[in-house]
Amino acid sequence: MIKSITRIAITGPESTGKSELAQKLAQHYHTLWVPEYAREYINQLNRPYTFADILTIAKRQVALEKEMLNKSNRILFSDTELIVCKIWCEYKFEKCHSWILKNLEKQSYDLYLLMDIDLSWQPDPQREHPDKRVELFNLYLDELISRNCSFEIVSGSGEQRFINALNIIKKGY
Repeated sequence: MIKSITRIAITGPESTGKSELAQKLAQHYHTLWVPEYAREYINQLNRPYTFADILTIAKRQVALEKEMLNKSNRILFSDTELIVCKIWCEYKFEKCHSWILKNLEKQSYDLYLLMDIDLSWQPDPQREHPDKRVELFNLYLDELISRNCSFEIVSGSGEQRFINALNIIKKGY
């Protein structure tokens, strides 16, 4: 028997607290979360990432989510998804892999939590665009709207961000 799992994607620009929120929500709901594979992958590279690397990352991210779907308890939180890969490709390389675009059409989440850019930028060797946060946030917003996705913007700092996300989820997801 296939379990009915609510799928919630946490998306948005870099340095907006996606990973921390995914982990805290999963802990709160006693379920699993799918970590961002890009971080692990890029940490293992001994060179700058390439356009081809984003495809490898996207495919593994999707595979990890499939692996964890039936292991989760009612809800599965995904720390990133294919919209992130699409925007990343297009912003960095001005093109996107056809596999990402094709699979993005099949991607289905019950809710997207779009992380607001109201948190302070946290420097990290993998983060690239501290001065482009508004532009990138608007790309995510436009993408979610154009795809007619069910989404809510999560703002606030610290514990309030977590509480705001919980309140969104409690509204019916």
